[in-house]
Amino acid sequence: MTHDKSGTRRRCRARAELTKKDAERLVEIVFESIIESLNHGEKIELRGFGSFRVRERGARRGRNPKTGDPVSIPAKRVPYFKPGKELKELINEHSATALSAADASVGNDEPPRMF
Repeated sequence: MTHDKSGTRRRCRARAELTKKDAERLVEIVFESIIESLNHGEKIELRGFGSFRVRERGARRGRNPKTGDPVSIPAKRVPYFKPGKELKELINEHSATALSAADASVGNDEPPRMF
């Protein structure tokens, strides 16, 4: 299952009791702010969640996979996300809970409860 920008808007709207238009604008402002900061070379740290930064990739030689001919790959900047310690712990905690629920439901006709 994939969670996209519209899903983020819906969750913000429901949890913060915002109008649809306000939730859309809030999500857009957050994303625009992150992109603008990264374009200025700034690192973004969201405590407990993770950090965003831009990494520089140097120019290099590669090969065209179809023909095998050498090609020049230009230098570029790529976004990078590093998850924070708390996010990792929450993900692993949720995974362990889900696995325990799945193990307990073996031989049971009911699907495991995730939440």
